[in-house]
Amino acid sequence: MRTVMVRYKVKAEAVAENERLIAAVFAQLARDKPAGVRYQALKLPDGQGFVHFAMSEANVNPVTQLEAFKQYTAGIKDRCEELPVSTVVQQVGLYDGLA
Repeated sequence: MRTVMVRYKVKAEAVAENERLIAAVFAQLARDKPAGVRYQALKLPDGQGFVHFAMSEANVNPVTQLEAFKQYTAGIKDRCEELPVSTVVQQVGLYDGLA
């Protein structure tokens, strides 16, 4: 499974809008239920930094094809204080005690 980590920082005045757009992505994921994908978005303690983890069995992550994700990425440059940096990461271990 391919895992990509994306980290960025939004402007203070853009935090609420960014969270609203992220929520819309998760709402569409819940409706569409694309197979072979896991997605997580986290807000960092500074209140402006965000980290996303996208895990996909496909070379092209289905999340990027969602209309809500396209709306989220459309204005990302305007919302950001620090632009997104994507890194392909390798999982070393995973414990899923929430299941």
